Amino acid sequence: MAKQYDVVIIGAGPAGMTAALYASRANLSVLMLDRGIYGGQMNNTAAIENFPGFKSILGPDLAKDMYESSTQFGAEYAYGSVESVIDHGTTKEIKTDMGDVFEAKALILGTGSEYKKLGVPGEEEYSGRGVSYCAVCDGAFFKGMHLIVVGGGDSAIEEGIYLTQLASKVTVIHRRDQLRAQQIIQDRAFNNDKMEFVWNSNVTEIVGEDGKVSGVKVNNNKTGEDSFIEASGAFIYVGVHPMTEPFQDLGVLDEDGWIPTDDHMHTKVSGIFAVGDVRKKDLRQIATAVGEGGMAGQQAYEYIQELKSAEIKS
Repeated sequence: MAKQYDVVIIGAGPAGMTAALYASRANLSVLMLDRGIYGGQMNNTAAIENFPGFKSILGPDLAKDMYESSTQFGAEYAYGSVESVIDHGTTKEIKTDMGDVFEAKALILGTGSEYKKLGVPGEEEYSGRGVSYCAVCDGAFFKGMHLIVVGGGDSAIEEGIYLTQLASKVTVIHRRDQLRAQQIIQDRAFNNDKMEFVWNSNVTEIVGEDGKVSGVKVNNNKTGEDSFIEASGAFIYVGVHPMTEPFQDLGVLDEDGWIPTDDHMHTKVSGIFAVGDVRKKDLRQIATAVGEGGMAGQQAYEYIQELKSAEIKS
């Protein structure tokens, strides 16, 4: 027998936890379901300085505080990787790899996204200690330092330009001989005195000293020449992909696997909402995720009220 809830939230990052807070505070039965520990990417963040109310807080500490807040009105939490979701109209059926089956009137998808990795030595070791995938999150820790940006698309160059406001110099390493970013973004970068470019090159290793990044090893894919570039941080932008594989048959994904929503977090399917980094959007931050979670929790409540009204009328 499926365990029944008013709302099931898949993903317990900041968006999912906020949705759980709002929905459970509205006296709905709520389950948060995640394949790992609550908090998502916050648990891999050493310090968070851009979330209102805190000058600085450790990522795992903020995750713990959010979890305690999100469960204070009775929301439950369970481990499990979602294998399938079936839309039965007024109910949604969720099956996990743990053999559990859940049924919900409203479903909130908040599984997030993952940054693509270079897969080179030192990348995992120095993640959070000089290796970053988010300039807005971590750039302020590198004021006056030389930074590396890896990539040549819109995100890489836009984030590189952002970093020049903080760093002494930003070196962009790109595997091709020209950028893939939009021309207007390229023009801004080439006209920025604090940006320089290393072409036809691949990062082969991220090197550290005293527990933090000290530079990168680079191979020129045209000449075969190896070199070392000294830097205090490496910001990697080689792509990001949504974690939406279990939802492929729901009819909520776009051609790239992201979930488009309206301003109220509604997807194209009635009773299914999406929040956080899994949405098709520009800014992926804790603050934006929290706002989306609050909206989705309230919208789930209103949707369920509509279902109850329809049942009474019938």
